[in-house]
Amino acid sequence: MTVRLPGRRADAPTRADAETVAARLRALDRVVELGAERLDPTLLAPARELARRAGERLRLSGAHTVVALAGATGSGKSSLFNALAGTTVSQPGVRRPTTGVAHAVVWDAEGAGPLLDWLEVPRRHHLGDEAGELAGLVLLDLPDHDSTVAAHRIEVDRLVALVDVLVWVLDPQKYADAAVHDRYLRPLARHGEVMVVVLNQVDRLDPADVPGTLGDVRRLLADDGLADVPVLATSAATGDGLDLLRAVLTGAVAAHRAALRRISADLDGVAEGLAPTVGGPARDDVDGGAQRALTAALGAAAGIPAVGAAVQRAAVHRAVASTGFPFTRWLRRLRPDPLRRLHLDRARTAAVTAAPDAPDTVQRTSLPATGAVERSRVELALRRLADDAAGGLPDPWPAAVQDAARSRGGDLADALDRAVATTDLGLTRTPLWWRAVGGLQALLAATAVAGALWLAGLYALTVLRLPEPEPPQVGVLPLPTVLLIGGLLAGLLLALLARSLAVLGARRRRARAEARLRESVADVAETLVLTPVRAELAAYAALRAAVAALRR
Repeated sequence: MTVRLPGRRADAPTRADAETVAARLRALDRVVELGAERLDPTLLAPARELARRAGERLRLSGAHTVVALAGATGSGKSSLFNALAGTTVSQPGVRRPTTGVAHAVVWDAEGAGPLLDWLEVPRRHHLGDEAGELAGLVLLDLPDHDSTVAAHRIEVDRLVALVDVLVWVLDPQKYADAAVHDRYLRPLARHGEVMVVVLNQVDRLDPADVPGTLGDVRRLLADDGLADVPVLATSAATGDGLDLLRAVLTGAVAAHRAALRRISADLDGVAEGLAPTVGGPARDDVDGGAQRALTAALGAAAGIPAVGAAVQRAAVHRAVASTGFPFTRWLRRLRPDPLRRLHLDRARTAAVTAAPDAPDTVQRTSLPATGAVERSRVELALRRLADDAAGGLPDPWPAAVQDAARSRGGDLADALDRAVATTDLGLTRTPLWWRAVGGLQALLAATAVAGALWLAGLYALTVLRLPEPEPPQVGVLPLPTVLLIGGLLAGLLLALLARSLAVLGARRRRARAEARLRESVADVAETLVLTPVRAELAAYAALRAAVAALRR
């Protein structure tokens, strides 16, 4: 509510006012939700309290405006309260005989009960037929804020934080008292729109001194940051200024926006308090170079170079076993397959048959444990990625992003091993040229065997002194000898050629296998590192947007 003096009509409340505050309160709920796990609880406490209080206040009577008279002992606050009520409700006196409990007068009390229960004001006086333009006003007489009884001061502090409009009643003797300025007026500078200051008991001043005293009060208020707060001169004893004060209260009720204005001012305060935590730029992704560096570091830690070398050796091993010289090929089969030596085939088989929700059943590979150099490289890559992601963000976000990057660090080793074990390394397919060369080797081997058998047969005939047929000649050599020597030499040459081709193909297979492994490692990085980091950046962006929505 903007407090107005008579002669200036208060704007009627609009649906847009309520919708604006409702939208800001939804943003406040979002701030509390997002900040719960990330922001300092002390910093978030005002937002939590406002979300609780504002929600309760708006759910209660929206037809009533709560105005509190607050002041020091002897300021005439209770007399002013009774004068406005038109009856003696609160017992006036230099020392109040009651406890630290507020009094309430309600004009048109229908529906005000839950609101007064929420305010915890047990002493109530209801005005019905005589309500008139003040219908919907709840006027509170608060305990003295300078009371020597601590419970009184606590009650004042509690209600000052809950009411819609504050009327500070000052007296000519103590209007400059630091207790009210330092403890209440200056801290509530943001709530000037819902505040009125009354200089009461002006009947005790010389009429010529009243303007000067009011000017001095306005100067002090300006120093408090409340230069625009209306200042009224009243006297409960003579009735001076009461019509003016009553008109201000009537305007507050007519405007019907006091609660919204109070909450709006509180939202401004919360937004300002949270602004430093979201003052950086909006970030929605991680630097590509940092991602590649992380993938490279994780790949080294996962043993991609070792697996790539094993794939290359295995490709050569299997190619030679398929295309080598048949008479020496069995020696190659006696040597273990490099991949089986790493248990990659065994682990991959287990991974394929394992249930998706039971990854621990995947048998581990026999890759060497990650060394200190690889671990240091991973740590450096994680730090760089988090630093790049949180660059320019205010506290506490850099630390939060660092924590997010390491939040699943305990799962990295197993996830990387599993990624290596389950990646198709491309060695299951047998190239067609292996089969062709293998068939040709078999033919050459058969040729050599045929020549050897032919020669053996001729030798047997010679030993048995039987007639020996003359074998065909190929140049100066008999055909059986040509078949034997030609088959053996051609097989050996073909084996050497096939090995050279196998080495070239193995390099390509290694490159493809390492590319697939890097993709698998990148998936691990995405799941265990990048996703938590992006979630933290998204939370920052959402909180930043929510705090922006809090601002008027």
